[in-house]
Amino acid sequence: MNSISQIYIVKTSPQEVLSDYTKLMDLADYQKHFSKDVKTIIKLNLSWSKFFPACSSPPWQVEGVLRTLIDGGFDPKKIFTAENRTVVTNIEQGLKGNKWQPIINKYGVWFIPLTRIPFVPYDSLKSKFLQFKNKKLFALDSKIFPEGFRIPKFYVGKPIIHLPTMKTHGHTGAIGGSLNKTQSDMKHGGITCSMKNAFGGLLTKRRHFSHQFMSEVLVDLLIIQKQIHPEILAVVDGTVCGDGAGPRIMIPRIKNFILAGYDQVAVDAVVAKMMGFDPLHLPAIKMAHDEGLGCGDVDQIEIIGEDVSNINWHFKVKRSFVIWGDQMVRKGPLHFIYPLFNNELFFLGPTLASKIYHDMIWYPTIGKKRIKEFYKSEWGNLFQSYPVN
Repeated sequence: MNSISQIYIVKTSPQEVLSDYTKLMDLADYQKHFSKDVKTIIKLNLSWSKFFPACSSPPWQVEGVLRTLIDGGFDPKKIFTAENRTVVTNIEQGLKGNKWQPIINKYGVWFIPLTRIPFVPYDSLKSKFLQFKNKKLFALDSKIFPEGFRIPKFYVGKPIIHLPTMKTHGHTGAIGGSLNKTQSDMKHGGITCSMKNAFGGLLTKRRHFSHQFMSEVLVDLLIIQKQIHPEILAVVDGTVCGDGAGPRIMIPRIKNFILAGYDQVAVDAVVAKMMGFDPLHLPAIKMAHDEGLGCGDVDQIEIIGEDVSNINWHFKVKRSFVIWGDQMVRKGPLHFIYPLFNNELFFLGPTLASKIYHDMIWYPTIGKKRIKEFYKSEWGNLFQSYPVN
């Protein structure tokens, strides 16, 4: 990196969170980086169509960023909130379950379901890229989409603001390879934050094939973002964080932090450090750091705002039954089954199993108990105060 990476951090509360999002974005001098004259993408984070604390962008994060932009003089008709679907999520249900739709309506901005956006060949755009134009991808255009990798045309040339949450992830603890490597790297952790948030925007529904090469794919996505977006900002919600078997069946931990940064690698490094992990032991951060795509060394990152140098939340990464089974097939002793995943009819089986486990077994039992406990907190009261429709 030519200049030191800066990460902006604010300690917040349910009473002050909206004004604190403005404070955070002002601290990051967002008006210097984002023009009012161009269309701006706000990439939401939908990890579950249903609400679960720390799983998806909370309503106060969405409102805090939108209110800051609108109050700062940005035209709501040039602001485009966006999200995609996966094989196990539904956009319309996610808009309702996470209470995004009333906020989007309130501020008069657009919502773009990326399922309806044309995807264009990545190769057709490379000659137009100004940054990293000679940078080759590690996996997306060779191992994941050898028939031709495509990206959303709508994204090209627009600045983007990511709205991730701070949580663990059972898939991001190791570079693609053997199951043994995944198991041994679990002690080093696995997080999902700003780098992973691009996963749901730049890739089609077929992105589940990326799980086999997750770290390489996250680095590829960062390369692509630097090629197509004139500016990238992550505004991260750590008011309620996810510990354990992320990105869904987690233990909510109230931590009361929000942070932002233009260096996605540095953002994830600071988040990882706060959660209790060594950032340079997380493969995606280490690869991106080594490739010069950002700074993963927290000793070389300048923190502006709240001092978090002594924070260690001692989070632990676990794998859900679904992620464990997925890794057994993709990288473990059941790898011989993996070619069948290319058959859409066969893949309905694992998809159905995930929905049954997450939505019909875990959520109504353990999940509901954790949500009920969360509702007793001030953040739970704030969530319940937001309208559903």
